[in-house]
Amino acid sequence: MDRFLAPHSAEARAHFLLTESSPSWDMEHPSLNETLIAGCASYQALSRYLTGADLIFPPRTRKELENVLRRYSYDAIHNIIARARSALAPGGYSRVCHIAERSLHNVLDSDDNVAVLLSLHTSTSGDHAVPDRSSPRHIRI
Repeated sequence: MDRFLAPHSAEARAHFLLTESSPSWDMEHPSLNETLIAGCASYQALSRYLTGADLIFPPRTRKELENVLRRYSYDAIHNIIARARSALAPGGYSRVCHIAERSLHNVLDSDDNVAVLLSLHTSTSGDHAVPDRSSPRHIRI
């Protein structure tokens, strides 16, 4: 995880604050801190992808990887909002999504992160190969 988001990054700090540190993080302001939610969501999305726990179809291209990470970050945003005791400001949801997506794009645009992330869940063995069914079947009528 440190390769993609260092422990001192804004996303890692947001994740720590929202999940492990302050139980009243959502009560300090009249509305939720959008930057904290987005940072935590980005961190959780990347962490979820790295574990590959529920990744059925691994992405093959950058666009597919972006879609997976975006979906994971939206899941994290929904979970964080559901646990919160305060409401988002009007328009806050779309701003949080935009900030989280921008954070994930920054990770993907750094070094060779796309290639590394895509290679994590590719199967080099034939375990997941689809059997060849190219031979025609004869149907009796």
